[in-house]
Formats: sequence, C-alpha cells, structure tokens
Amino acid sequence: MPAKESKPKNIIDSIMYSYSTSTNPYEEENRILKETINRLKEEIERFKSMPLMVCEVREIFGNNVLIRIPNGNQFLVNVSSDCGKLRSGDLILVEQKNLTIIKKVPITRRFNVEKFVIVEKPVITWEEIGGLSQQIQEIKEVVELPLKKPELFRKIGITPPKGVLLYGEPGTGKTLLAKAVAASTNSTFIEVVGSELVQKFIGEGAKLVKEIFEFARKKAPAIVFIDELDALAAKRIEVGTSGEREVNRTFMQLLAELDGFRPLDNVKIIGATNRKDILDPAVIRPGRLDRLIQIPIPGKEARLDIFNIHSKNMSFDKKLNFGALTMQMEGFSGAEIKAVCTEAGYFAIRNNRTYVTKEDFLKAITKVKEEEKLEGKEYAAMFG
Repeated sequence: MPAKESKPKNIIDSIMYSYSTSTNPYEEENRILKETINRLKEEIERFKSMPLMVCEVREIFGNNVLIRIPNGNQFLVNVSSDCGKLRSGDLILVEQKNLTIIKKVPITRRFNVEKFVIVEKPVITWEEIGGLSQQIQEIKEVVELPLKKPELFRKIGITPPKGVLLYGEPGTGKTLLAKAVAASTNSTFIEVVGSELVQKFIGEGAKLVKEIFEFARKKAPAIVFIDELDALAAKRIEVGTSGEREVNRTFMQLLAELDGFRPLDNVKIIGATNRKDILDPAVIRPGRLDRLIQIPIPGKEARLDIFNIHSKNMSFDKKLNFGALTMQMEGFSGAEIKAVCTEAGYFAIRNNRTYVTKEDFLKAITKVKEEEKLEGKEYAAMFG
C-alpha cells in the first residue's frame, strides 16, 4: 500500500511538492511565489491602515451627526454613504483623521456588563444559615413566593413587592440570605457593588445601571443584589461638585429602574447596607425597596445555631459544652463566630493535634475579642 503523501506546510515545501508532481515545475514555482507576494502585500497594506475610533451618536441633524469621542468631547461630523441609518445612542466607527463616520457597530451595549457584576448560581441552602429564622421567613415571602407561585398573587389581586432592603451590622449574614434565596428559587444571582456603578464621564453611570437591569431581564428569573447600597443611595445634598451630581444622576436612574415604565417581571432587587440611617427616603419608599428587614447581632440561641453550623465538620471532644462557649461570645456577629472556629483549628494545628480542645476555643474567643477591641480603638483614633 503506497504511503500517504503529506500536504506542504510552507512555501519551500510547496515548491518542492510542485517539482515532484507538476509536469512544468518552473511555472508552478512562479505561481506559488506570486500568490505569496500578493498575500504579503495585502498584509502590509492592512498593517499600514489607520485604526478606527469607536464613538457614540448623540444627535442627528439632517446629513450631519453629533458624536461623542471616548475622551468626552463632541463633534459635528459627516456620514459616509455606505453607513446605514443611525439613531441616538448607536456605537459607530470613525476615522481618526477627519472624524468621518464609516459604519455602524452592531452593538447596542456601551458596557460589557459582566465585567461590572458577579454572575453566579449560588448553592447555599437555608440550613447553612443559623439564627435568622424570622428574617428567612420574611425574605421568602417577598422574594421566593412571588417567583415560585405567581398565580397566588394574581388570584388575590395584589402586586408583590419589587425588592427588599437588608440592613444591620457587618458580618450578620446579609449576603448569605441573598444567595440562599437565589439558590432556593434557582435564579441567576447578579451581585453589584454600589460604588462601582459611579463612572468617570457624565451619564455613563446611569447607562450602566440601565444595562445591568436589561441584562437581569434577559437572565430572568434573576436576583440583583446591590451591596453597600449607601455608596450610591445616600441622602441627596446640593454640594455643587460635578462628582456629587454624577452620583445623583446614577442614583436617579436606579430609582427609575425600580419604579419606572418597564416592569421588572421575574427580577427581584435585594439591597444591603450597614448604614440605613443615611439612605435617601426615595429608595425605601413603598413601590421600591419597600420591605425593610433588619439583620441583628445574634442572641444566645442564634449564636449556638451558628456555632453548630460552622463546627459540624470539626474534630473535638464530644463532651465539649457548646452552650458555655457561646455564652462567652456575647456581641459576636456570625462572621466572628466563624472566625472563632477557624482560629481554634489553627491553635490545634500549631500543637500538632488533629482535634480541637476547649482551650483552643477559649484562646480563639480571646483573640477575636482582642482584634475587635483593637479595631474599636483605631476607629476612635481616626474619627474621634
């Protein structure tokens, strides 16, 4: 059986292949060389061509178009005859030399929204959250029930709340609650940090907010979780700076999305903040984030539930009295109770043990308390 001939990989192989197969190898060699030269000329011309600039259409005045270039400046320019019909807000390609519009970019979004948000499908269950049974019940009624059983609200004739605000001390479980309700409803979880919504140029923050909500509608059922809401929705004051005005514009776009003409459908909004006292009343009025749920510092029984959750996989003496340990964690948040379990495990590792003792937990509690006191002193020194 004859060996299978290999295809030529480059110009030299092509020429050698032509010598062995062609009746007139010189003509075949010239043809290959001409094709190679033409291809190289095309590449050189492509490298010499000037890059096009991506701009945005602002207004249209007959045959002229007002555009905004990336640095924020605006120009009235001509349109190429090959360019299709333009509308305000379209992205276009423009020559850098004379700013003539070459063609329209088939993209409607100004931002790649997924760079500004965290999109995930959480796997946290309600059993992994301890000491918040009342809060879990409330968030189920506001978020989970309308997504799972919308026919109940239609039969009764009421519209379910659009969103909920979780407020309380840091580390009390606000983000965990939001992720758990997203997992229980099999919804897309879109996490946004309030400070990232404020952009450099005028109007871009508002446009980003609009596109995030459009993205959420496409991913519905979805839950938009806005963390650190006070960074965006603080009480509006007339400072007079351009930065403060831009924050207000972005905030007003958020209000419009929460209670505007376009329905949110299967999109629910969950806001979280440590500073409810500085929020603007417009964002927490009925019709927007109208259900307010306080997430408190855990009490005696709640601390025990949280401690059991975080220590369930740890190796320790079965006679250990958890109740007595949690009594010494008065005022600890859920995150600090988790830190106690982690630190106790480190104390055991330092002593080359594979199990945790009562002394390890006591040392861990002392360490977390000392860190809390140190943070309090630093805060007082910083702000008085």
